[in-house]
Amino acid sequence: MLENITQAQIKQMTLKELLALCEEAREKITQTVLKSGGHLSSNLGMVELTVALHYVFDFPEDKVVFDVGHQCYTHKLLSGRCGDFSTIRQKGGLSGFPKRAESRFDCYDTGHAGTSVSAALGIAKARDIKGEKFSVIAVIGDGSFNNGLVYEAFNSLRLLNTNVLLILNDNGMSIAPTVGSMHEYLEILSEDITHKQKKDKHAKIFERFGFAYDGVYDGNNLEAMIEKLTEVKARLKTQSVILHVITKKGKGYAFCEENPEATHGISIKNSEEVKEEYSAVLGRTLSRLAKNDNRIVAVTAAMTSSLGLGGFFEQYPRRSVDVGICEEHATILCASMATEGLKPYYAVYSTFLQRSFDEIVLDICEQNLPVTLCIDRAGISGADGETHQGVFDLSFLSFIPNLTIAVPKDIKEFEKMLEFSANFNAPLAIRYPREGKRIFEVQSEIVAGKWEKLIEADGKYVIIACGERAVTLGIAAAEALAADGIAVSVINARFVKPLDSALLDSLKEKFIITVEDNMLLGGFGSLIDVYFSGDKKLIKNFAYADGFIPHGGVTELMTEFGVSGEAIVNYIKSNEN
Repeated sequence: MLENITQAQIKQMTLKELLALCEEAREKITQTVLKSGGHLSSNLGMVELTVALHYVFDFPEDKVVFDVGHQCYTHKLLSGRCGDFSTIRQKGGLSGFPKRAESRFDCYDTGHAGTSVSAALGIAKARDIKGEKFSVIAVIGDGSFNNGLVYEAFNSLRLLNTNVLLILNDNGMSIAPTVGSMHEYLEILSEDITHKQKKDKHAKIFERFGFAYDGVYDGNNLEAMIEKLTEVKARLKTQSVILHVITKKGKGYAFCEENPEATHGISIKNSEEVKEEYSAVLGRTLSRLAKNDNRIVAVTAAMTSSLGLGGFFEQYPRRSVDVGICEEHATILCASMATEGLKPYYAVYSTFLQRSFDEIVLDICEQNLPVTLCIDRAGISGADGETHQGVFDLSFLSFIPNLTIAVPKDIKEFEKMLEFSANFNAPLAIRYPREGKRIFEVQSEIVAGKWEKLIEADGKYVIIACGERAVTLGIAAAEALAADGIAVSVINARFVKPLDSALLDSLKEKFIITVEDNMLLGGFGSLIDVYFSGDKKLIKNFAYADGFIPHGGVTELMTEFGVSGEAIVNYIKSNEN
């Protein structure tokens, strides 16, 4: 039924046919994700709710904004993309998130938590100004519901004087189990309270913002969802509504239901050997350091296990903080704890660190506080695409005063950097990719701002690389060129800030080649360009050009965007002619 299905056909289906459609969608999602990777448990829980939305509302005339967006797979299947669904998250295929450029059924690009309510309000206000009549829906999970941006949007509802439907999909999970007072509040509303008056009293907080609260309903009961959405659709003509539904994450797939955290995202391993993930090194090393250092505190924003800190949280619960999806709050929390003598480590994906920029500048760095930012998934992250590529952190961190930026060449050096950080009394950022695939022979002591020479060759070329992927490319290129009689030195620039000015000033080579897994603008290569401005050195930067990088495999994207061993070799050979 899914192949080439139309909105008109969905609306003509009987309940029995719609239930069969749900099972077909669930099977399609499961088989595709297990083969190609993606978000599994969140999408399985959304099947019935999404089918009901397509049955009741008139997409794409009506608009739906999925918060974060990784629960949109059923929506894609029902909106003409079933035939291409096997390509999801693969280079050139469907995105794992809503994309306006991909389909007119996707009205807004999402990828980070908490944006849906603001987006829905903006779309609804534009509708009103233009005199149009369509419905606007935001679908948000209870994990995202902790994000402060949601309440900024709530505060403007009466001001905007518009009507939207906010569907609160409550499954008790984001990537990790949902935490915080708002989650506890939702649990109260979800309980089977016999005294309606007591429950209504708790719901009044939403009414103060201008929403009519309606809940709680079984979001996996298709018939009930169709009936309730039909009723709410009529109410949207005169009011905004919060519809609170409970869904089962991983619904229909027993292993997912029992392991919703482990099956939130399914990764398909490539053939390249992985020594160990950097997150595992982070958790193990911080746990060891914390044993003899009571100052050490670990902070995450709803991603404890993904960042390797599950063991730390179990071993040191009083020194462990998960703030939920509240990255700005986490940053200030670290800064304030540091003012009282603690040593906070804020572990966060590069793409989510962007949300904390203002707080990094003013709360951590302006006060010169000893907070360590452990930046995971730095560089190209691959299949999640534009919203998740960690290619901006060097650029937006490199110009902040007081901040030292370290980039380990492998997991062994990362462990040494963490040991170094324990006694480093200033802001420090350590950025690293997900997987450690190589351990290099050269391992020297970590000294702030000092680089290390990996290959010393008597020639006119030097490759200066930062980070495991870049160093790996640099070494491979130098070895390939050595076979052709071309001498190339390789330097591990393990501190992007400060630069090792003594080493740079000592370079005899005419050609300097920089390599990094980051955007060129504001990145490591840009810093080297500025350092040698007015000098007679010839500099070539291998980094990503100005633009957003789509989804695909890490290696194929790095190659496509010009950061590869072959490109380095070709550049150096071109200067030999």
